[in-house]
Amino acid sequence: MKKWSFLKTTEIRPEGWLKRQLEIQADGLSGHLDQVWPDVRDSAWIGGDREGWERMPYWLDGFLPLAYLTENKDMQQRAQKYIDAILDRQKPDGWICPCEDGERGKYDLWAVLLICKVLYVYHNCTGDERAVDAAYRAMKNLYKLLSTGEVHLFDWGKFRWFEGFIALRWLYELRPEAWMKKLGRLLKKQGANYMDFLPLWKEPVNRWRFDTHIVNIGMMLKAEAVSADLLGQRYKDEAEKLHRQLYRYNGTVCGFYTGDECLSGLSAIQGTELCAVVEQAYSYEEMLSVTGDAKWADRLERVLFNGLPATCSPDMWTHQYDQMANQIACVKFPGKPLFSTNGADAHCFGLEPNYGCCTANFNQGWPKFAGSVFMKSEKGLVSVVPAPARVETEINGGRVTAVCGTLYPFRHSVIYTVMNEGDAPIEFTFRIPDWSVKTYVNQNEVSEHGFRTVEIPAGSTVKLEVKFTAEVKLEERPHKLCAVTYGPLVFSLPIKARWEKREYEQNGVPRTYPYCDYDIYPESEWNFAFDGKDFEVIQNDLTDTPFDEEKPSLQIKANFRRIHWGLERGYLDVCAAVPKSRTPYGETETVLMQPYGCTTLRMTEMPLLKK
Repeated sequence: MKKWSFLKTTEIRPEGWLKRQLEIQADGLSGHLDQVWPDVRDSAWIGGDREGWERMPYWLDGFLPLAYLTENKDMQQRAQKYIDAILDRQKPDGWICPCEDGERGKYDLWAVLLICKVLYVYHNCTGDERAVDAAYRAMKNLYKLLSTGEVHLFDWGKFRWFEGFIALRWLYELRPEAWMKKLGRLLKKQGANYMDFLPLWKEPVNRWRFDTHIVNIGMMLKAEAVSADLLGQRYKDEAEKLHRQLYRYNGTVCGFYTGDECLSGLSAIQGTELCAVVEQAYSYEEMLSVTGDAKWADRLERVLFNGLPATCSPDMWTHQYDQMANQIACVKFPGKPLFSTNGADAHCFGLEPNYGCCTANFNQGWPKFAGSVFMKSEKGLVSVVPAPARVETEINGGRVTAVCGTLYPFRHSVIYTVMNEGDAPIEFTFRIPDWSVKTYVNQNEVSEHGFRTVEIPAGSTVKLEVKFTAEVKLEERPHKLCAVTYGPLVFSLPIKARWEKREYEQNGVPRTYPYCDYDIYPESEWNFAFDGKDFEVIQNDLTDTPFDEEKPSLQIKANFRRIHWGLERGYLDVCAAVPKSRTPYGETETVLMQPYGCTTLRMTEMPLLKK
């Protein structure tokens, strides 16, 4: 069961703001991590003496599509050196990870699943058949070792067993062999069943567990979608039940779940790990490919357009481990951290706050999204999320070019131009998001939401002008708080931020500008409540930084009054989870809110004053 397929990386070209966002990432930490971070630069995967498990594969998983989507030859060459080194070191029996033969039984097999996924990504970028060969041998070796009991899934591998199906499905499409299905069954049998964990997600347990780990959960959402076909099972959309449970007890207004680093409940001052944001987005992209269900696209854009830019500095040289919806400062805790299972610097911006997994893994967010905005259907092309991009591909033996011209999500109009040079008609499918109040296609009103298909006759060019209309909404949040949304974007009350550099060396790794650490202090008031539901949308020009904090392309004028909000008990730089008083004082103040992704310090969930 696979409704749509991903395009080859070379068939899609980001344009407009999306291209610029990828360029910023390439100019930032992602594009230079192999030059400044020993865990990638000197990784055991390439013969060095540093980490030989997940960090280098995590980085390649995003660096590869970033290099090819931006057509950056230097980055492509650097990526190639890593791939060549990995392939050269693969053992004759197929084992591919950097450990001694006698250590395989103690080596967490998550890295095997991850590197095979990287080889799939590399093949999609280059078509290099060595990647198919290497992944085939690695997976067949894994099947042999699991079958004989020489190795087994434990820890991360046990809770991420489904990640192996990314490469396994790819290999089965190219070289279908019976052992591949047997390996799939072994992975599922030894892997964790997340349906058993539903009761654990109702309340934070305040201790570290694999079954409440937020990144495992972000990955897990796609488990059934990526595995059902190869396992010969009927798809039942278990992800919907899992998502509803997670969102009900741990959901944020941005669509992801709290988890710092394990599930943290319904609080606007609990964090969400950056790895979880990009993994949840990737899960939605895979689920869209398998199911074609528009709800995953609606959820994808809410997660990605808000959560990813908010937790990286505008130049993408630094990032947070944890982001918070109500975040009045990003200052290292001097005592006990606020977070249930993370360290004192988890919400600070820097090279490697709290732990280095996000330093390597956040790289996949924008490139994977850019490679997913268009997909291929059996009879044509699908625009999954309207984003500026151009596709040139072949369908039914004929050349097809599609261009999506848009400033979405900052504006709500899209122009599609589809040119079919083939001898047969094709289908072009686009999506009407669930938030659109009224939608017009070539000036004709369309009432339904979801995916809509039109025919593109042979030898013709068809232009579609699509306009969505949005309303500013005040969404109810837990603890009688509210948050503002407009289209796919969440809006926050921005707090003026003062960034103070911290340059130092730790574990032999220097933190120097531009990848130093920062403490960020508030320099404007934040203790507000909504004073009514009157909102005015203001459109500004887009700058060279798509999610510009100083000059956001969208703002919402809203009325506020101050309240005695107070601080969380025991903390000087964290607002109280729930306001200590909702009684207003002072006059009504008009404040310009801006997209959540265009803020560093912010208040997002606030009370609505009673009239």
